[in-house]
Amino acid sequence: MKNKKKTEMNHNRRHYWFSFVILLIWPLLLSTSASATFSIVAIDPATGELGIAVASRYFAVGAVVPWAEADVGAVATQANVNVGYGLRALELLKQGLTAQQVLDRLLAEDSFRGKDGRQIAIVDAKGNVAVFTGTAAQDWKGHKKGATYSVQGNILVGEHVVETMASVFEKTRGELAERLYAALKAGDDAGGDRRGRQSASILVVQKRGGRNLNNDRVVFINVDDHPEPMTELRRLLNIQLRINHAGRVTQLLGDNKVQEALVEAEKVAYYAPNNPDDHLNLGFIAYLAGEREKSLTAFRRAKQLTPDFQKAWEAISARSAYKKISEDREFVDKVIKELRP
Repeated sequence: MKNKKKTEMNHNRRHYWFSFVILLIWPLLLSTSASATFSIVAIDPATGELGIAVASRYFAVGAVVPWAEADVGAVATQANVNVGYGLRALELLKQGLTAQQVLDRLLAEDSFRGKDGRQIAIVDAKGNVAVFTGTAAQDWKGHKKGATYSVQGNILVGEHVVETMASVFEKTRGELAERLYAALKAGDDAGGDRRGRQSASILVVQKRGGRNLNNDRVVFINVDDHPEPMTELRRLLNIQLRINHAGRVTQLLGDNKVQEALVEAEKVAYYAPNNPDDHLNLGFIAYLAGEREKSLTAFRRAKQLTPDFQKAWEAISARSAYKKISEDREFVDKVIKELRP
């Protein structure tokens, strides 16, 4: 009898300590979901691009939060996250439902626990925006909806994070990926996730707007685990945008659209400031566009970046697209003479 009573006491003691430990670590367990996240979903009405940018003190946030399909919509699902919201939202959008109708349907269909802790934002291809922040999401929580975007977050340092993101997005010009990054960086600079930093992601889609053939992903870059995810995201974005614009240069030159190719070539050089070949290409394209001073400036920069400028010049000038400049001996002699070591 004594042994039985002792066994029961030990069992009760273990049960007490287990419950006590769970109570202590429960907030930590909650915070390791895709909560403590801030994001922006948006559409560029001029181009039709749809996208999401997100950051969190959470491993590989890009594997959970952002969902998008060209000509359909973009979705951010976070906080007490139901990952299934992403794919289901896109399915419903393709059926013709608006962003708000999709949001209402998702919440109505959600049979998993913790629905009142969800946070989700949707923008559809027609520019409709819908957002929901559950009352049980952890503070600070909230969102701000604009004409073409929604900014949302939870476990943030304060409301000013989403306010700042919205303001910067509205003021920033340029392609959607750059505007999304600017907003996300502004949120991070404003304090962002009150637990710290770990991962970030940008996803932008446009019908056949991606690299190679039949690719709708204009940008899809992920920083899964990094002490400075925004810095690393910027590095990756520069690489991706340089690739995108370089592809457009080739296409535009093939279509004999030289002025448009020059604009793209300048962007390539901007995103790869230390790549001599990109500055050489810019120089040749500027010449073809009738911008000789701009051409010389680009060649001077290329010369600064390569120890054997003449060899690099000869390799690139042999391309058929640049035949015209090779035939202009006066200009070629000027370039070689001025830039000779």
